Amino acid sequence: MSRTAIPFQADDVSNLAKTLRAQLLARGDVPSHLEILNMLARAAGRRNFQHLRAEAMETPVPAASPAAEPPDLRRIERVERCFAQGRLSRWPSRREDQVLALWGLWSKLPAGETFDERGISGLIARLHDFGDHALLRRELVISRLLDRTTDGAVYRRIERPPPADAARLIGRV
Repeated sequence: MSRTAIPFQADDVSNLAKTLRAQLLARGDVPSHLEILNMLARAAGRRNFQHLRAEAMETPVPAASPAAEPPDLRRIERVERCFAQGRLSRWPSRREDQVLALWGLWSKLPAGETFDERGISGLIARLHDFGDHALLRRELVISRLLDRTTDGAVYRRIERPPPADAARLIGRV
């Protein structure tokens, strides 16, 4: 007979422990496997194990999320070489490296502040050495790291968690 995995969740682990303790003290002897399953089910607020199992069969099991990919250290080191003393010294040629470099710039933009075009351009100009702040500003907007109003008057850093590669790069630049 195949075994079906039945998820178990208790909203309050302290209450679960107290309920289990009370049930075990009331018994006096060592409970069987099925009796322990029933105790766990009752402690989690179900009538018995059959009730817990029936409820689990009705509830669709969410698909397992894919494991996060580990950071690509070679790529991170390649992009890190584009930075010198915290400033972007050259624009990478590969698109994937460009996006990673943009995360490095993004991390240096103040969170929660708004800028006009001149202000954001001046800030970006201080963060790189190759003289094309317009390219970087445009790429930050395209990559959804920087928000811009439709008239281009107001810019703001978009807050979101960086991917693993970007987080590792941010810690290094």
